[in-house]
Amino acid sequence: MFSRNDFNIWSVLKNCIGKELSKITMPVVFNEPLSFLQRMTEYMEYAKLLRIASEQATPLERLKYVSAFAVSALASNWERLGKPFNPLLGETYELTRSEFRIICEQVSHHPPISAFHADSGSFRFHGSIHPKLKFWGKSVEIQPKGTVTVEFPKLNEAYSWSNVNCCVHNVIVGKLWIEQYGMMEVVSHQHGMKATLNFKPSGWNNKDLHRVEGYITDRNKRKSHFLYGKWTDFIKCTDYASYEEYVKENAHKFKRNADDRSKSPNESPGNTPRKVLSKLNSLKMSSFKSLSIQEPDDPPEPSEGDIPKSDSTYSIDIPNSISLWEAESRPANTADYYQFTNFAMSLNQLEDYMKQPRTLCPTDSRLRPDIRKLEQGDMDGAAAEKTRLEEKQRETRKKSKKGQEEQVIFPRWFKQDINPHTKQEDWIYKGGYWDRNDDNLELDIF
Repeated sequence: MFSRNDFNIWSVLKNCIGKELSKITMPVVFNEPLSFLQRMTEYMEYAKLLRIASEQATPLERLKYVSAFAVSALASNWERLGKPFNPLLGETYELTRSEFRIICEQVSHHPPISAFHADSGSFRFHGSIHPKLKFWGKSVEIQPKGTVTVEFPKLNEAYSWSNVNCCVHNVIVGKLWIEQYGMMEVVSHQHGMKATLNFKPSGWNNKDLHRVEGYITDRNKRKSHFLYGKWTDFIKCTDYASYEEYVKENAHKFKRNADDRSKSPNESPGNTPRKVLSKLNSLKMSSFKSLSIQEPDDPPEPSEGDIPKSDSTYSIDIPNSISLWEAESRPANTADYYQFTNFAMSLNQLEDYMKQPRTLCPTDSRLRPDIRKLEQGDMDGAAAEKTRLEEKQRETRKKSKKGQEEQVIFPRWFKQDINPHTKQEDWIYKGGYWDRNDDNLELDIF
């Protein structure tokens, strides 16, 4: 990867007050060489957990492993500070592995929405993500709007949840670092059980850095099990009685200090003083839309310009725990390659069989020239191709509106419908991708 030391992200973001960040063109130096569709596919790095879940004898045991999968999907985000490329309307990405196959498609350009559908012999996993970005003055918050669903068809079961927020700290001063925080509810629709997970903000003394804690409750809302760990490393589970006994002897590991319990009334997201936010807020009051300066429930970031480090004093290891998931270590040279995991490093690979005619869909992210050039180290070429593709997409949209150009109707593989489990509107896979025939179609989006 290129060094970003000579580039100031503030020089871009200072022009973003009052604008939607999704509409801001970022310099390619801030990108990583993957499309958001490929980044979304990283959900599947630990897909084996869903296979293991499907093999469990009881709904309770299945919920444990589905919850571990929900947490594991976020592990690759740690230290990943590069922005994935925005997919073009109609762009697709496919991946086949021993545990699953997945198809992703950009189903909407404004607002940007990405849909995916993965399946195997034992599960289906699908959903859509509509990322929202907010700039707080010192940090950027990413809200992955949308719900994802796991189905076990042979068991007639489904589980769903929404991902938690992500925050990039120290945008203006200091070293960038990333944090996941918020509440996640993994719901078992057929059995009335729920896993409620709290992704904790690090707090002033960093004792909660990366920590995830939560409970499994039955349909009568009784707590039966305690889940805990770090979204960067592992998730364990123990019975609730063992957890209560452990808390009695280790209360200091769970209670927050007074400094952590409430933030100062003069502080706001990213530890930005209110008077500064007032100045920023007064610059452009017309429309904040997805970008707004307001006060969420998260505490301020730990300290000025620092990257927090975990305090082992507060590590938790409860007796009678079982390990549900452990993150695989990253390659030794990951810092030179955008902090990619081994799984991420494989995602843009053009395998030999994909180079055969009519094998890979012409809209696949692997064929994007801007991403490929960045991967090869051609920064100027990547920037030029990125600009060309954006202009081409705008021109195509203008022509189609005027009826001057016949084109394949996008999206091809997903349709808006009601998710039968959540009862909410969602993008549902129509089928047919793996049996498609693109011979007579003009699919020139790149």
